[in-house]
Amino acid sequence: MLLKLDTTDTRPLHEQVAGAIRRAIAEGECAPGDRLPPARDLSRALGVNANTVLRGLRTLRDEGVLEFRRGRGVTVAEGADQRSELLARVRLLVDDAALQGYSRADLIEMIRGTA
Repeated sequence: MLLKLDTTDTRPLHEQVAGAIRRAIAEGECAPGDRLPPARDLSRALGVNANTVLRGLRTLRDEGVLEFRRGRGVTVAEGADQRSELLARVRLLVDDAALQGYSRADLIEMIRGTA
C-alpha cells in the first residue's frame, strides 16, 4: 500500500491519513480482511508523527472501515470498500449543504422527510 499526503492540503494531517487509507480501500489496494502496516511504519513512510497516524486509524475504526484486533493488528473491515464510498458521498453532501446554508440538523430533517 503506497500512501501519500498532499503538503498543500489545508486539512489536518490525521484527516489526510484517513482519507489516503479510504482512497486505497476504494481503489482496491486494500481489500476487506487485509492487514495494514503498523502505525510506526506508516508514520515513517508518510513523514508524520505516529500519533497522527493512530488518530487517523481511530477515525476509520469509528466509521467501521477498520478493525483493531489484539495480536493481529489493524485490518480492513468487511464491506469497508462500499462503506468508504458511501461515507465519502455523505461528506460531500454535508459540505455542499453547508455551502448552501443548511446545517446538519437541516439535512437530517430532509432525510427523514419532515422538511
